[in-house]
Amino acid sequence: MVQEIDLGVTCDMHVHVREGAMCELVTPKIRDGGVSVAYIMPNLQPPITTLDRVVEYKKTLQKLAPKTTFLMSLYLSKELTPDLIHEAAQKGAIYGVKCYPAGVTTNSSAGVDPNDFSVFYPIFKAMEEENLVLNLHGEKPSVLEGDEEAIHVLNAEEAFLPALRKLHTDFPNLKVILEHCTSEAAINTIEDINKDVVNASDVKVAATLTAHHLFLTIDDWAGNPVNFCKPVAKLPNDKKALVKAAVSGKPYFFFGSDSAPHPVQNKARYMGVCAGVYSQSFAIPYIAQIFEEQEALDNLKGFVSDFGISFYGIEDSKLASADKVVLFKSEQTVPQSISDGKEVSVIPFKAGDKLSWSVRWESC
Repeated sequence: MVQEIDLGVTCDMHVHVREGAMCELVTPKIRDGGVSVAYIMPNLQPPITTLDRVVEYKKTLQKLAPKTTFLMSLYLSKELTPDLIHEAAQKGAIYGVKCYPAGVTTNSSAGVDPNDFSVFYPIFKAMEEENLVLNLHGEKPSVLEGDEEAIHVLNAEEAFLPALRKLHTDFPNLKVILEHCTSEAAINTIEDINKDVVNASDVKVAATLTAHHLFLTIDDWAGNPVNFCKPVAKLPNDKKALVKAAVSGKPYFFFGSDSAPHPVQNKARYMGVCAGVYSQSFAIPYIAQIFEEQEALDNLKGFVSDFGISFYGIEDSKLASADKVVLFKSEQTVPQSISDGKEVSVIPFKAGDKLSWSVRWESC
């Protein structure tokens, strides 16, 4: 039985750390969860749409967690220009741009109309030229009335998939990620797009998978606000497809936790529950549990390290000083809450459950 695995430089390619007291609480927890490189989401209030704000936000995070490597992104909006994309990329300030359809999730009110991306084609062209990544929150907004076919939380991701295919057709060399996949339909689409891919370096369209979506189905969040996120966890066949993709060893599926902290009171309030699952403090142990259950620990390093590094083209110079993660067999219990002892507390994913794995750090 495997007791220890050297995972090298681990990567979480979808992380929310917010601002203020919440940011101060959760940013250091990235390392606690066994993650060395974190790709940070830009959906603050207001969203990050300027080079100055990217630079300042990274400085804040680096001060809070000096041993974590932060990769930054911009928020897709009409405030962006091709010149800004070129400047940010050439200065090494960003690795990608995040696209939120307007109104589909937390802090997405400034997002875009997913029915027509053509207004952003000059931005995508600049990104393609700079080898930047387009990160897609792949859902259509709900349409429950009128003559159009109904779109709701259970089919919003599937309804988005034709838009993903069109983007790839129009920009075949643009790197695109369908973030936090939740459906069998999404997995099948990613597989189909990559059917002729031979090497990891050839991948242009990839998908990130979260820890919580590998554990949850609709029954786990209906009535349980702690497990409620967007896109929502779906049906058993969807979870089965996600798990199969995660452990497959295919380079177009890799880890992005979508860890999204909310204060306890915002997850329990009567009038509207915030969408987001906080999983950062135990990120790698959660994933290891799934891979162990599937007898696929040999493929774990690819999923949490190698494939993300390859897709994003992370330079060796950024990884040279990063500490390496060793996963080892040691039981631990997820606490009921994580708090700064003053203003903010969050409920972690699987609070109170026992995990079979722990992490330690080794300097390069």
